[in-house]
Amino acid sequence: LQIVLFLLVGVVFVDCWLVSSQPRRQPRTTARSMGLLKEITDFIGFGGPKFEEPAVMGDESIMAPKAHGSSATPVQENLRWNCDAKTADNICSFNRHYAEHRGYWTKTTFFDEAKKEWEETGEVNFFDSVTGKQLFVAPRGRTFQEFIKETLSHGWPSFRDEEVIWDNVRVLNNGESVSVDGTHLGHDLPDSSGNRYCINLVSVAGRPVATANDSESGDEKGTC
Repeated sequence: LQIVLFLLVGVVFVDCWLVSSQPRRQPRTTARSMGLLKEITDFIGFGGPKFEEPAVMGDESIMAPKAHGSSATPVQENLRWNCDAKTADNICSFNRHYAEHRGYWTKTTFFDEAKKEWEETGEVNFFDSVTGKQLFVAPRGRTFQEFIKETLSHGWPSFRDEEVIWDNVRVLNNGESVSVDGTHLGHDLPDSSGNRYCINLVSVAGRPVATANDSESGDEKGTC
């Protein structure tokens, strides 16, 4: 690796020397050297992380400051599975790197309620804790038991490509997984089976927009 890097520096140095001796060809030669530099760094794995399709990439502008941290509003007050709203708000809107405690989901009503939903519909839906938009649906391409087994093994809900609603989810260059509205969700941590989205339960414990609005219009509001 050291030899490759040495040769790489040498190529760029020689190209720059040629540019200085032939001013009229500078733009063309510089472009060629930079193109070669990118090609080599990508080849040896120094070109930055890459996440295979169907992952949809996003940029930092998604997480730009808004009225409430990286989000426009706080999280819903009536989150599913008895998730704590304060914890959810901190992780969703004022955080880019940290997560809920490993195994947090086992201390909620998630398993029992998710199992019931799966038994009734064949799938479990996960919604943005801020906006109520659907972000994930599982299991797809595997059994419910396999989904729970992987979630238990890693400590956080773990989704695969076919379980992501790509209209509403993006992956940033560093692997951070976010909603299109600026909610921090977790990270893409690929393994031998492909992309694996390690997601905070508190980030996907929202209620569908219509359900959330209906609840708020009643006499009592749900609380965590």
